[in-house]
Amino acid sequence: MNTLIPSIDLIKEIELSEIDYMTDRMLAIQGRDSNPEGIEIHQFGNAICFYSKTMPWPTFNTVKGLTNNDLEHLDAIIDFYRQRGRKVQFEVIPSVVDQNFLKRLTDIGMYAAGFHSSLIIKPEEKKNNSEHIRIQELEEDQFELYATIHCRGTGLSDDGIPYVAQNNKVLYHRPGWKFYIAYVNDVPAAVSVLFIKNQKASLTFAATLPEFRNQGVHQQLLNRRITEALNKECNLVVGQCSFLSQSHRNMEHVGMKLGYIRTAWTER
Repeated sequence: MNTLIPSIDLIKEIELSEIDYMTDRMLAIQGRDSNPEGIEIHQFGNAICFYSKTMPWPTFNTVKGLTNNDLEHLDAIIDFYRQRGRKVQFEVIPSVVDQNFLKRLTDIGMYAAGFHSSLIIKPEEKKNNSEHIRIQELEEDQFELYATIHCRGTGLSDDGIPYVAQNNKVLYHRPGWKFYIAYVNDVPAAVSVLFIKNQKASLTFAATLPEFRNQGVHQQLLNRRITEALNKECNLVVGQCSFLSQSHRNMEHVGMKLGYIRTAWTER
């Protein structure tokens, strides 16, 4: 029976899959000549702090891995970000912190600012049932096309295309990373990314151009990556999205189920 039963161990596996792919991504970007994005990764206790000087978005400036044992590190973590002119964001996972920890967050001026879902599935073979959608692995010379779809599919300015291209191209030959592009009637329509480590697969990113939405493209990209995870003998696939977003509904549609909803805490 292809069922994942909720447990504290499973929750830790889900979070670790997110930490693994984010750490590898940030290390790859940091490794570019002269570290142009100003990437830093620091650890305080169990907490992993990610920072980028040039990319101010919360994705690149966040704290993962917090547990009850990290209460003593909260002030140092906050100072780490303040010294770099950035507000801290703590990602809090259900069951790994208690009421006293959450109270401490409010006492030091933090508030719950948002929620994010992690969905899971055991890998299984998935079929592409749409003749007009074709999915293939991205070629190394297609990263400008990838970045164009990435930016326009997420609402970023075209000014960001060269930066997105460079920050993803550095992942192309790193172990565990795969990029996909979807064509609708042979027209480039969507892209997605997969990262595999320690038999866990992370659906790290996907974007569809607005004119190709509501045609099942994202679902087919999910199916392709879940099948790839099966081929690589993974035992868990994890994806992240906003709660009740279209991505959330698509993940549920292909058989994924909610692992947990994490809370993002930030400074007032």
